[in-house]
Amino acid sequence: MTPPASLMVRLAVGTPNDALLALTADLAARLEVGRVIGISARRPVQVYGSPEVYVPPELVTDREQVERELKTAEEEFRSAFEGKAAAVEWRSTVVIYGSIADYVAEQMRAADLLVTAAHEGGALLDGSRYVNVTDLVLRAGRPVLIAASTQGKLDLRTVVVGWKDTREARRAVQDALPLLRLAERVVVVEIAESDNLADAHGRTQDVAGWLTCHGIAASARAVEATTGDAAQLRDIVSDLELDAGLLVGGAYGHTRLREWVLGGVTRDFLLQPVRCSFVSH
Repeated sequence: MTPPASLMVRLAVGTPNDALLALTADLAARLEVGRVIGISARRPVQVYGSPEVYVPPELVTDREQVERELKTAEEEFRSAFEGKAAAVEWRSTVVIYGSIADYVAEQMRAADLLVTAAHEGGALLDGSRYVNVTDLVLRAGRPVLIAASTQGKLDLRTVVVGWKDTREARRAVQDALPLLRLAERVVVVEIAESDNLADAHGRTQDVAGWLTCHGIAASARAVEATTGDAAQLRDIVSDLELDAGLLVGGAYGHTRLREWVLGGVTRDFLLQPVRCSFVSH
């Protein structure tokens, strides 16, 4: 994969985006991206039921307030990228039909990579303001970098590839090549049952060898499954020896169930990351 020529960053409304914008600006500079697109969307709160139904005042809004919030997000974006990209573009809308994830996914036709934060607080309670990142990953048709909430720079000293021998995982590693080339080291990890450990070792060696052919310093690890995949991968990624700053993997699942998995890792671990995650579907 050639380096991305265009990045899109999704801004939340009603909450600061400072760390996300700093990380995106740094990434754009390191990848020498020519165009950065900022995007945000908001839905007016729709209240259903009889007039007697109590509606909390904080959920009552109008179109003017929605547009003010989107304007604030645009100002935040343009200020962050002033003088830092050859071309800067802003896109936003008030979503009346469909979801915010639908709108952002449609606009991804204009970019190579989407940068977004994980679920913001309140996402499950207020669909007018927050994006279901699970749906966004599954619909975008582009790789997605899910940024940790407090990181203003992508840590690429060590990258862990969470391997699962699937089409999605192969796609993710291919898409991640520009980032992997910036990493100091890459470790390909597969968690496997004891009777499948030898095969897992061969698979991870194949992936590491393929990355080496692309000029990337990569090693392989096959780890015997002991606990749930999410907890075990969390331990591996957080191990002091690795202390990985980025996790790469394939996303797959069923949008109807709003589920997705990275080699058996649960949605909650990846969408509320302490570290950044790079996923493809």
